[in-house]
Amino acid sequence: MGSYLIKRIISLVPILFGITILVFTILHLVPGDPASIMLGTNATPEAIAALRKSMGLDKPLLQQYLHWLGGLLKGDFGVSVHTGEPILPQIVKRFAITLQLTVFAVLIGWTIAIPFGILSAVRVHTKTDIAVRIVTLLGISVPNFAIGTLLMLGLSLYFGWFPPIDVVSFWEDPAEAFKVFILPAVTMGIVVAAGVMRMTRSAFLETMDKEFIRTARAKGNNMWTVVFGHALRNSSIPIVTIAGMQIGYLLGGSVIVEQLFSIPGLGQYVLDGIYQRDYPVVQGGVLFVALVFVLVNLLIDVIYTWIDPRIKY
Repeated sequence: MGSYLIKRIISLVPILFGITILVFTILHLVPGDPASIMLGTNATPEAIAALRKSMGLDKPLLQQYLHWLGGLLKGDFGVSVHTGEPILPQIVKRFAITLQLTVFAVLIGWTIAIPFGILSAVRVHTKTDIAVRIVTLLGISVPNFAIGTLLMLGLSLYFGWFPPIDVVSFWEDPAEAFKVFILPAVTMGIVVAAGVMRMTRSAFLETMDKEFIRTARAKGNNMWTVVFGHALRNSSIPIVTIAGMQIGYLLGGSVIVEQLFSIPGLGQYVLDGIYQRDYPVVQGGVLFVALVFVLVNLLIDVIYTWIDPRIKY
């Protein structure tokens, strides 16, 4: 296991290197000049040229990339061309907010998905199974911004249950943080629950047809002993896989929900950088999300060995 982890960590280097090239190239193909956008339409060509020079945008693309990459190797993600602030502290601060939202959403989603997915598989082709499948289909089909808008209009504006307030960390004030994160977490958690519930049902249906399950039933064990004592662990690999992928996507793709609920997370920070043509912010934010995503996948691979001892690396 130790040698495998070392190899996987080393393999992250070319992956992240490729991501830096891809992100840098795509951003510089986007139409628009950051200097012109920052100075406005009334700026003179001389002022634009001076700003481009100060930002290093007058240099060849290869030289700009090498300068940015050299800073990354030193732990320097650069400085925002819009605010003049270092990027890395802002990324860490915003990521802490996104992480709290993601953890809350995942807990809500898994709490709903796994029990109901198991129940649907155990009671297959019954009214319970049909109801779970309908809810799953709705959760997958309805976009999260529509769910969030309905929750905001219904619970926040109409009933006044969760009025908009400033973001507070769970470490500072759990009660206030709950009020801040509950609606966006439920919005994201519904989508999480739909995917995990569907995978849980499919995994359990496949496992329940195995011979060792029939043997356990033949020994006189009741259904729930068989489900939680034998089927759960043997069905966990695909469930953990889809759950890990969802965590990665939520950490990097919660921008719509953060925008909808005015959550100043990492997604919102990167989106603002896109609007303002702030190349260093977008590059640094995307690279940070990519690093988190590959680390989550590495963690999932490690969890596989705990779930199934037969898996050896």
